[in-house]
Amino acid sequence: MTFDLKEAIEILERTPKSLRALLTGLSDGWTQCNEGEGTWTVAEVIEHLIEAENANWLPRLEHILQEGESKPFPPFDRYAHLEKERGRLLEQGLSEFETIRARNLTKLREIVNPELHLERTGSHPAFGIVKVRELISTWVVHDFTHISQIVRVMAERYREDVGPWQAYLGILKK
Repeated sequence: MTFDLKEAIEILERTPKSLRALLTGLSDGWTQCNEGEGTWTVAEVIEHLIEAENANWLPRLEHILQEGESKPFPPFDRYAHLEKERGRLLEQGLSEFETIRARNLTKLREIVNPELHLERTGSHPAFGIVKVRELISTWVVHDFTHISQIVRVMAERYREDVGPWQAYLGILKK
């Protein structure tokens, strides 16, 4: 087991800044493309990250710390962001993500004592018993998953344009 709360926070702090650096000022061609039907655009991924900040990570963490295993925490709708009419610019979404993430990390630092809470357990509606450290680890890997997804979606836009080099570009191999 290699989980370390301080190291986890290092990544969680950097995700919004990394996404802002990568995505700010890009044309819609980059941010509105996807990988085909049923896949998300870059802008939709950012909206999903916002939804997860609001309804997933901290609410579940607080639930575990307050309720333990006594009752499962509410399920998280991974597609809820697709049902909401946003109509905002990507930069606005990035700003909201940064604000919410900063607030959530402040709260995380306030409520989780690594010496006391990492092995606390709660009840996930699908998986059963889960630990605080597993939830926070998943939060970190969820960020990596969506950073990877964003870069993959953007690379897909040039799949045909790279010509024969496609054979050497692992990101284009599905």
